[in-house]
Amino acid sequence: MLAPHMTSADRPTPSSSAPPPPALLVAVKLPGVTDLELEASLDELERLVKTLGYQVVGRVTQARATLAPSAVLGEGKLADLAALTGGSGDATLVVPRKVDKARARREGIAGGVPSPEEEADGDGEEAAAIDGSRPIALVAVDHEISPSQLRNLERAAGTEVLDRTGVIIEIFHRHAHSREARMQVEIARLRYESPRVRESPRGKERQQGRGSGEAGLELDRRKIRDRIAELKEELESVLRENNVRRAQRREARRVALVGYTNAGKSSLMRALTGSDVYVENKLFATLDTTVRALAPEVTPRILVSDTVGFIKKLPHDLVASFKSTLDEAAEASLLLHVVDASDSGWQAQLAVTREVLAEIGAQTVPSRLVMNKVDRLEPAALEALRAELPDAWFLSAKSPSDVAELRQRIIEFFEAAYVEAELLVPYTEQRLLAEMHAEAQVLGTRYEEEGIFVRVRGAQETVAAFSARLAQ
Repeated sequence: MLAPHMTSADRPTPSSSAPPPPALLVAVKLPGVTDLELEASLDELERLVKTLGYQVVGRVTQARATLAPSAVLGEGKLADLAALTGGSGDATLVVPRKVDKARARREGIAGGVPSPEEEADGDGEEAAAIDGSRPIALVAVDHEISPSQLRNLERAAGTEVLDRTGVIIEIFHRHAHSREARMQVEIARLRYESPRVRESPRGKERQQGRGSGEAGLELDRRKIRDRIAELKEELESVLRENNVRRAQRREARRVALVGYTNAGKSSLMRALTGSDVYVENKLFATLDTTVRALAPEVTPRILVSDTVGFIKKLPHDLVASFKSTLDEAAEASLLLHVVDASDSGWQAQLAVTREVLAEIGAQTVPSRLVMNKVDRLEPAALEALRAELPDAWFLSAKSPSDVAELRQRIIEFFEAAYVEAELLVPYTEQRLLAEMHAEAQVLGTRYEEEGIFVRVRGAQETVAAFSARLAQ
């Protein structure tokens, strides 16, 4: 469900020449969350909102034991938010049934005694410099919130509200280009919107005006279910085609670039393969898996794939929808965990990457840690990082010498497991020579009366397969 005052098509685009509309960030500092963690999470949300085409002009935060069940923030802080957005501050708060006064006091529900957290509403950060001439166009909440909380917050703020999941899904919707990615995103988007249909004014009006036929709300939900089923069927067809292409690459040596969004995977992909891969300094600039050969090419070829980036609190439905895309990582011979070494939160980002890889069953694939963007580090900081991570590969995708060294390390990884063998190829089976040149390294040939003795070096399974064919 999109807010009635703005549809997806109405939202600003990053390429728009007009000044980006202003947005506010909202977050609750929950127990166990440090000030640094809160700021880091809000900084990331700001980058997400900026990717959607907005300019973040302020933040509203509040320390609470839990999210307020009605509208995320307590009443006092909700009024502060409304003052910044021009809203009424009236969320038409929905009080949960069977709630006692003690709970009302703890959670600050309307009608209860304000909690200590709400009495300290002034402790939270607020917008420092908001342009009063332009109304706030978006309030982005750094949590996953319920449909009721979202709707109540919209009533109070008088503008569109998106939670963190909604922001990420909107970015995915905008950046999906291939047929497969568009269908995957639409499935996740419909799943996200389905429970929010009941919260739309249109849905409530149709419920109140239901007749003897099917209720409007039920009809809306059935349409969403039918559309999801239709998309899944279409997606299965696309996946079958992709699986055929993937099966053809199954025996090839494959390297998958994985990592947090905006870690520099696409830049590294372009440098390693010489391809014209889309690169932009925005979150989730790449959603479609790209596969290219390592350049200059080696024999046998090494394929490199760029995958969708990960992020903290990545919606589960998006992980599920993009499972087929992420299978490139699970089926790779080598994973390169690309990390932005200049980001102070790289440890947490690496942990997120590993969690998602475990979720798709790729945690057992051989991997190497690649610390990218070292050109942004001071020499002392770089040396400290090298001491902390002695087994990591350090580089800058902008440095040709660094990229050349990475290419050589990739080649050495595969060649470390190579075996050599001398195979006798009958003169009647010379077509195998061409296959050997393509799939292994031919070190030399010797022509004898009984056939051609070929000295090959390659992956153990490749050499074994040639031996088995010749034995037959």
